[in-house]
Amino acid sequence: MSRLWLVRHGPTHAKTMIGWTDRAADLSDDAALGRLSAALPETAQVISSDLSRAVATADRIGGERSRRAHRDGLREIHFGDWEDRSFAEIDAEAPDQIRAFWEVPGAVRAPGGESWDDLAARVTAAVDEEMAQEAEDLVVVCHFGAILTQVQRALDLSAQAAFRMKIDPLSVTLLEQHGSDWSVGFVNRLP
Repeated sequence: MSRLWLVRHGPTHAKTMIGWTDRAADLSDDAALGRLSAALPETAQVISSDLSRAVATADRIGGERSRRAHRDGLREIHFGDWEDRSFAEIDAEAPDQIRAFWEVPGAVRAPGGESWDDLAARVTAAVDEEMAQEAEDLVVVCHFGAILTQVQRALDLSAQAAFRMKIDPLSVTLLEQHGSDWSVGFVNRLP
């Protein structure tokens, strides 16, 4: 059995859609970061998305744990032309498309960006490659959508059901891999 510890990066306080937008995380809550680091296995290896909010969070909670190279495959969904824009702004231009994107996630793409299904395939491929490297415990510091794609896989949920789940900044979600099968230890735990 291998365990995958999915950690959402620190808060950005953004009020816009910032999938691939490289916005810094607010890592001023030393107590929360200390609790998070203490809740993770000391022998785990750590990897993160290559976006600065995930890298900086991984740096803060990594401690003495071994680090793997950052991976762009662990990024948040790419919102394309909607990047760094508010829902209201996009809704005024393309109400049917943005509502379909959020209400029926799956194949609907943001213009110039990704669909939920694209995100799930990309993140699953990155996670599978990393898990194949034979670590008992792997901490992956990444993003809301990336985490939910893996919960979706482990619980065999629809995209719509997974998307309704909550993943807080600096929370931990634990998934366990048993051969080719996955199970969920817990979702969205704040240490």
